[in-house]
Amino acid sequence: MTSTSPEKAPAPHARKGPYGIIDIGSNSVRLVVYAGATRSPVPIFNEKVMAGLGRSVARTGKLDEQGVERAIKAVRRFAALKREIGIKKLDVVATAAVRDASDGEAFLKKIEAFFDQKVRLLSGEEEARLAALGILSAIPDADGLAGDLGGGSLELVAVSSGTLAPGITLPLGPLRLEAASEGNLSRAGQIVDEELKKIGWLSSMKGRPLYAVGGVWRNLARIHMAQFNYPVRVLHNYVIPQRDAAQLAGLLEKMGPKSLARIPDISSRRIPALPYGALVLERLLAAAGASHVIVSSFGLREGVVYDALDAEEKRKDPLIEGCKDLAGRLARFPEHGQELATWTEALFSDGGFGESAAQKRLRHAACILADIGWYVHPDYRSHHAMQQILLAPVVGIDHPGRMFLARVGFHRHEGNAEAEVLGDLTSRLSKEEAYRARILGLALRLAFSLCAARLGVLPLTRLRMDEKYVRLELPKKIESFMGETVQKRLNALAKAAGREADVVIG
Repeated sequence: MTSTSPEKAPAPHARKGPYGIIDIGSNSVRLVVYAGATRSPVPIFNEKVMAGLGRSVARTGKLDEQGVERAIKAVRRFAALKREIGIKKLDVVATAAVRDASDGEAFLKKIEAFFDQKVRLLSGEEEARLAALGILSAIPDADGLAGDLGGGSLELVAVSSGTLAPGITLPLGPLRLEAASEGNLSRAGQIVDEELKKIGWLSSMKGRPLYAVGGVWRNLARIHMAQFNYPVRVLHNYVIPQRDAAQLAGLLEKMGPKSLARIPDISSRRIPALPYGALVLERLLAAAGASHVIVSSFGLREGVVYDALDAEEKRKDPLIEGCKDLAGRLARFPEHGQELATWTEALFSDGGFGESAAQKRLRHAACILADIGWYVHPDYRSHHAMQQILLAPVVGIDHPGRMFLARVGFHRHEGNAEAEVLGDLTSRLSKEEAYRARILGLALRLAFSLCAARLGVLPLTRLRMDEKYVRLELPKKIESFMGETVQKRLNALAKAAGREADVVIG
């Protein structure tokens, strides 16, 4: 989906100020504050406490006593932060541990005493639905099995073409599984297999990806990244082949706490849960016949945000909205994005290189982000812009797409040169897409020189391309805008495109 309308101000509900969610899970209690409830919500504060509420539910039927103390202490702080930050709207949700514990209701009353509202206790089906909505909000074309592994439960939903089937919940969270198996991984494997066999539709997921949500599975993805020295440490939309995921999960199941503690980037409080989460992943991949794992950084909390949006906001493209938000914070004139998208279109129309709908969408995103590196020292702008884009907190894009946008940002500032800092990113993008990124970056470099980064100039000019020329057309009244630097950058673009440069005044 590509928006071609002029950039608009945020929707009225997006301007209402900070929006917070307190997520009371089986393993962690977390407060996330977003700048607003929008199509691409941006966290401005995020704090997690590993309370372990569900640690004893399977054994005693009650919440863990120490976990309750830690959770109440955390929520007391979160209530104070709500007032300090000025959160306009707050949702408080609780999941599996509180839902299943005999003392869950009494615990909720203690939590509600800090607020003037009820805690939203989610059913298993509702928890599954919201987690899947969060995935779809960030990966709109998701087509496969959505899986959210929390401390107390595993939620599974089939997703396809922007829709989701009714979800189910299973008592397979690592805390629950460890207690139910009495710490015996072999027995835990039997429990997982027994539960998965109850899902009649699971085999229909064969050959489709598993979209993985949950802190334990994200830690597993971090290990995989480190194992292969993957250069882009962005978990969202990170892909793990099925064989790699199964082998890594099998290895982690066999490792003891001391060995796991030596692995970099692993939270110490996640270590006890990691073997059980790995076991669930391995058995789920086998039972579903999943082709690969795609990590989603969006899950239940983002599903809550998305579920509250109006229909118009939901229809927006999360990538384009995220890029607009980033440009609104960093670019001189965020409105420039649409001018640049229109101005560069001739290069990639049927008379130029041509482009698919997906390529057009990426070009639009690149144009929106074209000026976010302007404020650093000129000698560092190209690398800064590239890294800013590569690591941008945007969704609705896969890793090759990130690499494309990053290369555009580099060439927009550096021209035809190649950046050593890109390392093997070049080999991770097809030659065709790397070339398209170079052409677009050079076109944007020309555009900013021509208009001096001012609004309203580019619409007076036209950039055209045919089999022989890359042609820049200017009206007589702005003929003086044509200068040596502009000509030099037009020449560079034409040469890269395998054509001659031509300027038409009149």
